[in-house]
Amino acid sequence: MRKHFILALLCSIPLTQAAAEDNNIEQRVEQSRAVVKEFAGALKAKLKGALAAGGAVEAISVCSAVAPAIASQQSIKHGWHVGRTSLKPRNPVNAPDSWEESVLKDFETRKEAGADPARMEYFEIVEQNGKKVFRYMKAIPTANKPCLACHGTDIKPDIAAALDKAYPDDQARGYKAGDIRGAFSITQPM
Repeated sequence: MRKHFILALLCSIPLTQAAAEDNNIEQRVEQSRAVVKEFAGALKAKLKGALAAGGAVEAISVCSAVAPAIASQQSIKHGWHVGRTSLKPRNPVNAPDSWEESVLKDFETRKEAGADPARMEYFEIVEQNGKKVFRYMKAIPTANKPCLACHGTDIKPDIAAALDKAYPDDQARGYKAGDIRGAFSITQPM
């Protein structure tokens, strides 16, 4: 209650409104976390199946076709923008906007300071196109073998050829285990 009182004093708004807005933010964060968990879980399941069926080359088709479809389904389901982005995007469509780029750079700074990328998230209310929106990002850490087969420094020639064909402007290589490969990004209208 104390933080609500201080927030109300600083913002010159009624205490009940400050408390309601704070609870609304907490709810939006929880909703965003749930959508990221659902997105990541669906993508991971599809990638595991593709890896088992045809290895990393088969998994490339999952990333190029299935991941955007999952993002689109989540966006439609919730009425939000749901996607992935990176400072080194594989697909130029996923290049970060200025807000996302700033958050990704902050994630990198936090990682350098010892923070665990698996726990990194950021959210805030911002103005976008003249309207307030809630923005949320959750870092995507690079795991060992599955991720590094396509995103690492020692990519096999057949995988590199498949990547070059699917993503002519690919920048998403050269990662090591534990690096931040990108982030899930959500924009909710207010």
